[in-house]
Amino acid sequence: MQMQPEGIGSWFRYREIETPDKEALIVDGKRFNYKQLNQRINQLSLALQSLGIHHGDRVAVLAYNGNEFAEIILALAKLGAILVPLNWRLTPVELTFIVSDSGAEVLFFDASFEATAEELRNKAAVRTLISLSGMSKLAAAKNYDEIIADMPVTEPTPDASVGFDTPHIIMYTAGTTGKPKGAVLTQGASFWNAVNLVVSMNITNADRNLNVLPMFHIGGIGLFTLPVFYMGGTVILTRTFDPSKALDLIRKERVSIFMGVPAIFLFLASQPDFQCMKDVRIIMSGGAPLPVSLIKLYEEKGLKLVQGFGMSEAAPSIAVLEPSMYLKKAGSIGRRLMHLETRVVDEDMNDVGPDKIGELIMRGPNVMIGYWNRPEATAEAFRGGWFHSGDLARREADGSLYIVDRSKDMYISGGENVYPAEVENAIYDIPEIGEAAVIGIPDQKWGEVGKAIVTVKPGKNLTEEQIISHLKGCLAKFKVPAGVVFVDALPRNAMGKVLKNTLREKYK
Repeated sequence: MQMQPEGIGSWFRYREIETPDKEALIVDGKRFNYKQLNQRINQLSLALQSLGIHHGDRVAVLAYNGNEFAEIILALAKLGAILVPLNWRLTPVELTFIVSDSGAEVLFFDASFEATAEELRNKAAVRTLISLSGMSKLAAAKNYDEIIADMPVTEPTPDASVGFDTPHIIMYTAGTTGKPKGAVLTQGASFWNAVNLVVSMNITNADRNLNVLPMFHIGGIGLFTLPVFYMGGTVILTRTFDPSKALDLIRKERVSIFMGVPAIFLFLASQPDFQCMKDVRIIMSGGAPLPVSLIKLYEEKGLKLVQGFGMSEAAPSIAVLEPSMYLKKAGSIGRRLMHLETRVVDEDMNDVGPDKIGELIMRGPNVMIGYWNRPEATAEAFRGGWFHSGDLARREADGSLYIVDRSKDMYISGGENVYPAEVENAIYDIPEIGEAAVIGIPDQKWGEVGKAIVTVKPGKNLTEEQIISHLKGCLAKFKVPAGVVFVDALPRNAMGKVLKNTLREKYK
């Protein structure tokens, strides 16, 4: 008889026995060892059961990073219930759709989002509100500390078996077109994501991970919070990202793993003491294209800034660049991870040759099982038995992958494909540039032409003519944008990705 693997909540039962005194979690001056953390997770699991949460039920969280968020993730794993993380940057209307679509019955919330929580209770049929910030002004809200205080610390007994195939997270995509879709990730997806990263990054129980990414995003959960917990290491959480505080924690807490998006690394580079990151073993960027100029800026300070690649539908890791190749292969996302298959294909799903551009597709145990209540979208995403990423990529003969662009961001000018990421990289070579984004806009003559939207570093000056002149010297004429717009800042989502749909709408 084949044994069903236990879910990821079992990691903490194991750790309480094997390494009870090992530091597990640090947040806002609070420190929890593995015994303390597992006992709090158990208390919360039992509290949720007393509130009627069963296997398969959905529970939403509208909160900043904190020990409670981590406890919720693992308590739901022990019960076989499903986490619905909510992006606190969305409007109440957008959040109402997600909560209603997922059918979440319980909502955990920070005091900062009290008004939104009340609105969700009224409009999305949320049954129970739980405040993470002490007593709430909402009469209907329960208090987090109070509901767990009187619970025993014993392991909960779920009302159905929990294993790798148990759905654990519904991660709603950004919804750049139409309504957002909820990617359903199993507990096995999180396990295999952890294994892939442990193998590729040599994560051990001595590692200390600083997580500044929001935990409502899969990056805040899977890079590297759960993988480090899996290995019995230490996770340091910040409620939100602050560059000065992040560097202070890196120094004081002897951080060995740090993950960010390119915007975060730009902010850190503006700090006078950012070279204190020299003792961080793994410095990884993901979530958006990493400008080669930024890699070189860090290299000048003796720092290896490595690029990885992932997405919500893959829990999230897909590929990572070998750290020793960070400069030689600058711009590459590296090779696919161990327990995952990838291909680069044409529209008929035929593999394209080395250095040819095609769509990146994949399959593996860390990939989602489908979109929540979206059978047609799921079928489309998995056509041919492979998950279609929507990313255009090329593969070198040695297997190294390069993301050329999102297929929806590519535009066609005079019959030629233009990949904005290539143009943006060229713009970033201009020292005065702060940020850059390139979009395609309609044009009567060429069908589409490029428009560059840029920011300039403080105290620097730059003209449209200077940018265009620079690009004409390094790009084919059809790739050079027809115009440049100067702005104070680019619109970004909480993970630092530029909202190109917003730019296209504004500058079309």
